[in-house]
Amino acid sequence: MKKINTDVLIVGAGPVGLFTVFELGQLGMKCCVVDSLQEIGGQCTALYPDKPIYDIPAFSSITANQLIKNIKKQIDPFDPVILTNQKVETLEKYDGIFEVTTSNKNLIRSKCIIIAAGNGAFGPNKPPLQNIESYENKTVFYHIKDKSIFKKKKVAIAGGGDSAVDWAIELSDECEKIYFIHRRTKLRAAPSNVEMLYDLEKKRKIEMIIPYQLDLINGSNGIIENIVVKDLENNQKKLNVDFFLPFFGLSTNLGPIKDWEIELEKNIVKVDQETCETTLKGIFAIGDVCTYPGKLKLILTGFSEAAIASHNCFKRINPEKVLHFEYSTTKGINKI
Repeated sequence: MKKINTDVLIVGAGPVGLFTVFELGQLGMKCCVVDSLQEIGGQCTALYPDKPIYDIPAFSSITANQLIKNIKKQIDPFDPVILTNQKVETLEKYDGIFEVTTSNKNLIRSKCIIIAAGNGAFGPNKPPLQNIESYENKTVFYHIKDKSIFKKKKVAIAGGGDSAVDWAIELSDECEKIYFIHRRTKLRAAPSNVEMLYDLEKKRKIEMIIPYQLDLINGSNGIIENIVVKDLENNQKKLNVDFFLPFFGLSTNLGPIKDWEIELEKNIVKVDQETCETTLKGIFAIGDVCTYPGKLKLILTGFSEAAIASHNCFKRINPEKVLHFEYSTTKGINKI
């Protein structure tokens, strides 16, 4: 078991969790970051790396992937310990120090904990197709990192929400053919995008396979040969495709955090808005995982909460010190 001693443990390596490293570093505190995904970035990296975000200050538009790269560069001077592909599990407290074990058997000792876990550890809702696992990350993808692999290929996209519709539109200029599969005639995506989707059908860039349900996936060695769908009367249709992209949303779970005796409200952590502290002293929550009256689930709100929680961690860790607030234009970048 690897033992790590730090000032603050951050649970979650999405944009808010990563920016917390900067805020803590500016206050002279060391931190360790734990995330269940293999890469940092949270949903920005896992779900929509190439999609633009329009409400980040100073950027009229920035892709989610570039946002994470920029934050990573911003926090590099503080040399955080980042542990990916593992979940936090047990929590104990001894003499004012929290001890957290992870699923990879790391033991982290910290003076404070900041939960920035978004909607919790998450994974895709998978379609009920036999042996789909053998095609995953080869010709079946639940999120897109590099859209260039679909260039001049035949792609089936399944789902009725924003992700499915957005990616069908985004890939319509890349692919040779897109089949859009949904079991209902009504789509849940933004009306303007649904209208654009049907406009692309008129231009023969997309073929709507509606209402149809997924039935079979055929191929070998992880390579798809075709997908079989059926309508409400069990009439089958075979789609010869190179890739299959099912977008059926996410299955989210706070996991063992729910057992930490922290007060929750509809599976979201309740915090004091003034400090971002939970009902368990020394543990804070920020970003989409927390709630308080008037809460807005925006990345920029999470950035603000990161600063608030970090300053209150400083007060808890250094009760004898007076924190003289300084703007970054005055103090520059702190060195730990």
